[in-house]
Amino acid sequence: MTAPQLLDTGLMPSDAAAALFDLPRAASACRIVVAMSGGVDSSVVAALAHASGAEVIGITLQLYDYGAATGRKGACCAGDDIRDARAVADRLGIAHYVFDHESAFREEVVEQFADEYLAGRTPVPCIRCNMGPKFTDLFRMARELGADCLATGHYVRRLAGADGAELHRAFDPARDQSYFLYGTTEAQLDYLRFPLGGMPKPQVRALAEAAGLRNAAKPDSQDICFVPDGDYAKIVTRVRPEGAAPGAIVHAATGETLGEHKGIVHFTVGQRKGLEIGGQPEP
Repeated sequence: MTAPQLLDTGLMPSDAAAALFDLPRAASACRIVVAMSGGVDSSVVAALAHASGAEVIGITLQLYDYGAATGRKGACCAGDDIRDARAVADRLGIAHYVFDHESAFREEVVEQFADEYLAGRTPVPCIRCNMGPKFTDLFRMARELGADCLATGHYVRRLAGADGAELHRAFDPARDQSYFLYGTTEAQLDYLRFPLGGMPKPQVRALAEAAGLRNAAKPDSQDICFVPDGDYAKIVTRVRPEGAAPGAIVHAATGETLGEHKGIVHFTVGQRKGLEIGGQPEP
């Protein structure tokens, strides 16, 4: 398997760019909606869509409070990232719209994230986000805009199979995001496009630089967007204060009270380290 060859200077030719989007007809007669988070990946997708010759519309979903997130590192879809998405759209000369989805994001992602922790599970909110407010609402918007496809910056590949489009791992295993999109339906996959799935990240950054995008060197977000400092307990406590209530640590077999915890939000099933009860003899 080899990654697509791109030009060393400038973006790829329009026909090569168009091929990345598997358009149903000539690009000049198509409309592509791009989900723009403000990061380098979705920005390059917008640049490639523009290079194809299609009409391009960028959409950013504001997922949580803009003011609180302004200037905060790792804040996807809020604050500085929205400004970056708008600047990229201006640079490319494409339309760009921001839609407030804070309420939906809080209910479908943040609150369920907290509920999972209270149930003793360790959630992966990025999966719920992609399967919930992002794809559901972006699909509706893209179709209402008459788009031929919805393109994102995910590192996965969409390949033609015997029974239609199939979701495959990215060319670069270090960047693969197929895990986050496992719940993508056939109807969604038929409409989605992932033009970066066959590229390594350095190539994507090179394209961003060639396009003159302001976020070409922007660091990747490594944390959950609404927990940029890694303090999950603080977020869960804010959403579900009852999770911070102290309680007894009880031996399941003997019923003996071994100590006291500072709130179940700090623990998960099977956890041993950090209980602060010392070594315990076997019953």
